Amino acid sequence: MIKFLLPALSLILFAANFSPATAGAYVAPAPLSGQWKGPLKLLGGQIDVIVTIVPLTNGTYYGALDAPQQRISRMPVTVELKGTEIKLRMDQAGSSFVGKVLNNGAKFSGVWTQAGVKTPMVLQRAVAAKAVAAALFRPAPPYRESEVVFQNPATKQRLGGTLTVPAGEGPFPAVVLLSDLGPQNRDVDVTGYRMFAQLADYLTRHGVAVLRFDDRGVGKSGGTFATATTADFVTDAQAALAYLRTRPLVAAQHVGLLGHGEGANVALLAATGPDRAPAFVVSLAGYGVPGYDTMLRQQLEIMRLTGADALEVKAAQDVYHRTVTAIRQTPDNTAARAKVVSLLTSANTGIDASMARARAAQLTTPWSRYFFDFNPQPQLGKVQCPVLLLNGTADMQVSARRNLAPLRRALQGARRSVSSYQLKGVNHLFQPAPAEWPMVNGVQQPTFSPIALNKIYTWVAVKTKVPSTASPAVPSRPATPTKQNKLAGLSRLRG
Repeated sequence: MIKFLLPALSLILFAANFSPATAGAYVAPAPLSGQWKGPLKLLGGQIDVIVTIVPLTNGTYYGALDAPQQRISRMPVTVELKGTEIKLRMDQAGSSFVGKVLNNGAKFSGVWTQAGVKTPMVLQRAVAAKAVAAALFRPAPPYRESEVVFQNPATKQRLGGTLTVPAGEGPFPAVVLLSDLGPQNRDVDVTGYRMFAQLADYLTRHGVAVLRFDDRGVGKSGGTFATATTADFVTDAQAALAYLRTRPLVAAQHVGLLGHGEGANVALLAATGPDRAPAFVVSLAGYGVPGYDTMLRQQLEIMRLTGADALEVKAAQDVYHRTVTAIRQTPDNTAARAKVVSLLTSANTGIDASMARARAAQLTTPWSRYFFDFNPQPQLGKVQCPVLLLNGTADMQVSARRNLAPLRRALQGARRSVSSYQLKGVNHLFQPAPAEWPMVNGVQQPTFSPIALNKIYTWVAVKTKVPSTASPAVPSRPATPTKQNKLAGLSRLRG
């Protein structure tokens, strides 16, 4: 069995500057964009890894790594591109890929390094057939669907999204979906698994209107993602709430927020204001402990999994503590980055000078600085609405055991209506075990946990009095059959 690294929270913004001027005579025909897949051979075994690279509107890149066989999703990747030379680094996991971009981006050929072991590796661009399969997976919807654009009055930026409204006369309760860390499109497409598209489809079929939108600087949304903080995303959520309340067929008094990961904390922060708070909040794997503690704990767990001894763990944790302390004590980014580079290069971390500079730049972004000091607890007492908390027991990024209880206690202390559940076998992307995924054209397709979908809908229905049935206005093809989980897989936490 291959021993692979668990994903860390997206502690950084995953950007690498690319300029034709720095690429010598080579001029890229287009920015890298898409997914590359290849086999990783380690310790006598093999797994498939998928690297996603997305160009952002400011000329930088977002990167993430997935290993479906290990249930690893959205592991943060630093992307450095210079001409045909490409470096991919998972800093906290201690892994990297260094190679060449070949055939105009058709493949990357190079060497993967992990825990001191090097192995040749080729990553091939994923074929378009995956997108076709994803399209086949979604039946024609028996509801109204439209492209929408709304403005964030605080920033004047326009955000593009999709609004789905149930068939019938309405008015309907509604919810805004808020994504996790990293720049996401409105569907939250993770290697063919369209998380928010599936969630929106289910809720709309059951009588709840849904607005999902592209993050800043992604798709049809303006703005720059790399300079935004969690607090900035709160203003986007509030703008989406205000817009949704104005739409025909939407019950303005029953509009809520549903967030995933960081989006869950954005939703909770948006619910603390006295003016026009959401009618409800659904938190999918929200953080219940401070950002600093979350990052420190994940580093510890990753190093244990890679076989590090106690002295190595202690040394790494000391570097992390000194790095964050230096950043906190140095408001000027130029000076802070110099200190971080010095720390990383002198601490025998295995990071070369160029990657140390990239790491320093990432750790001093507005988002990183905000997250170092982010503590959800003090604000939870101000939440103005009922809250549903969900976490999966197989979540390797936001532990249900460490995060769910603190959220529940703080919210209950505020005397709000709070329901909290652990979902057995569900991962951070709210997928059940792969054996429970449906078959489409002979291939298993990743799916949102049916138990989680039912739990979200029934709770929202109670809070907003959703009609028990929705009459479709147009005929539709039958939905693709999915395996139903047993209700025994759900264990309620007693508060």
